[in-house]
Amino acid sequence: MRPELPVAVTTAPPTGGRVWWTAARPRTLSISATPVLVGSALAWAEGAAQAWLPMLAALCGAILIQIGTNLHNDAADFERGTDRADRIGPLRVTAAGWASPRAVRRAAVISFALALLLGIYLVAWGGWPILVAGVASLIAGWSYSGGRHPVSHTPLGEIFVLAFFGLVAVAGSHWLQAGAWSSLAWLAGVVVGMPAAAVLLVNNYRDLEDDLRGGRRTLAAILGRERSRLVYAVLMLMPFIGLLLLAGQGMRGALLGFLALPFSLVLVRRLRRTQPGPQLNLLLAGTAQAGFALGALVSIGLLW
Repeated sequence: MRPELPVAVTTAPPTGGRVWWTAARPRTLSISATPVLVGSALAWAEGAAQAWLPMLAALCGAILIQIGTNLHNDAADFERGTDRADRIGPLRVTAAGWASPRAVRRAAVISFALALLLGIYLVAWGGWPILVAGVASLIAGWSYSGGRHPVSHTPLGEIFVLAFFGLVAVAGSHWLQAGAWSSLAWLAGVVVGMPAAAVLLVNNYRDLEDDLRGGRRTLAAILGRERSRLVYAVLMLMPFIGLLLLAGQGMRGALLGFLALPFSLVLVRRLRRTQPGPQLNLLLAGTAQAGFALGALVSIGLLW
């Protein structure tokens, strides 16, 4: 009896909302939401009045900047030839042929423009520090993949994430509520920013060989796999030392964040045991979830 030959099945690419939902990379959008929650909660714990509308505007603006950055990265990496249809990472809509580079770049501009509109309100509320932080964030979001020397092709990506998805976002959100700087806000920014940087590290760890072939000198590409795993462990575990420092400065509620420690320990061990390949996509999503869990627990603890 002759075995049946496999039948090739072709499916048309999706259209509409699914394309743009995929392009936005929803599994990691918590990276931009977490610092707004932590910065606001810290200001309220210090006695600031609760200004909900500025917080919501900052939350939406931060997410829009991240979406714009992701969209711009999607189109730019395809045009440079560093993203191909056979990549092992999550699907990129431009490389998969789901959308043209022009359409994806236009969507990125729309996301940045909407963030700019929200920024106008936030500047009216928070003054020149918010203007500086907002303009810097927009420029950083565009330059991550744009220009002759994009940040995403250098070892500075993790520092970029720590700075803008940690320090700037937490301190800026705190300023919107309190109207004053606080050293604790910068410390909380480090706590939040390190797991966010770990998300990018896992992304580049997964793509290490492809990046080297494409000429991208990311931190993971320079360090190699063994030292990258060590840096990942530092980024995931050092924030808990930051929680102790916050508690030592009177913010004892931040210790609630230690409930996320087992999650982080599991991820550190999993990275050491996981072979390079598509399975690292689950670890990337888990890292983003661990960062959000840490930030949410810290925020709840601070409000207590």
